[in-house]
Amino acid sequence: MTQPTTRTSTAQQIPEGSDRKVLVCIPTYNEAQNIEPIVGRLRAAVPSADVVVVDDNSPDGTGDIADRLAGADSRIHVLHRQGKEGLAAAYVAAFRWGLEQGFDVLVEMDADGSHRPEELPRLLAALDRADMVKGSRWVPGGTVVNWPKSREYLSRAGNLYTRILLGVRVKDVTGGYNVFRAQTLRDIGLDNIAAAGYFFQTDMTINTLETGHSVVEVPITFEERQYGESKLDRSIFFESLARTTAWGLKRRGAQLRRLVGRGPRGVTPAA
Repeated sequence: MTQPTTRTSTAQQIPEGSDRKVLVCIPTYNEAQNIEPIVGRLRAAVPSADVVVVDDNSPDGTGDIADRLAGADSRIHVLHRQGKEGLAAAYVAAFRWGLEQGFDVLVEMDADGSHRPEELPRLLAALDRADMVKGSRWVPGGTVVNWPKSREYLSRAGNLYTRILLGVRVKDVTGGYNVFRAQTLRDIGLDNIAAAGYFFQTDMTINTLETGHSVVEVPITFEERQYGESKLDRSIFFESLARTTAWGLKRRGAQLRRLVGRGPRGVTPAA
């Protein structure tokens, strides 16, 4: 079992330019056909970046492949977990490890090739003017490849519903190609991230905004996987929809109570 190499750093802010330490976090479960090509493309696109593969004990040998890659490249690391614990838990584990090792920038990237490593330099550059950068399918210039129209409409509708209910302007709230300043994750507090599954992306985006941090969206091309089976299905979409609704109603209720409590013209009623 390959253990991540330990690093230490006292950096609190991102040094602009090539000196900032970037860690790309890639969760895996049964991605044996994809992990080596995607890591190779990533190392070519951003040679200065480190990679941590978080494998959930994949029965197809993904973890063994990741170990082999790590043995040949000191910038590749592997975290092995006992079983399939889910996307959110994998990212949180990677974030914790990355913060402990002193990385300045942490990146979420899928293992299946849907997030193109060749677009990462643009996302990293945008971090110079934001605290979180989202690779967005639904801003001008963004697109999806090899998706049926039904899935595109479902995603667009889900994001529109989320924006309206939660009161945010981010167009691709559910997008998973994300870049964070380390300080943003510290300010959010990983212990405060309660979401599981694909609602995790919404949770991270909202928490970033609610802690006073800025979010910038950069258009990307999102390409459907060529190998392996997708972990996303309609049940996950409807689970995310239910959580969004519950969270949104709670937030709107709190806003209404604050407005009522202020009284006419924003004056708080006397006791």
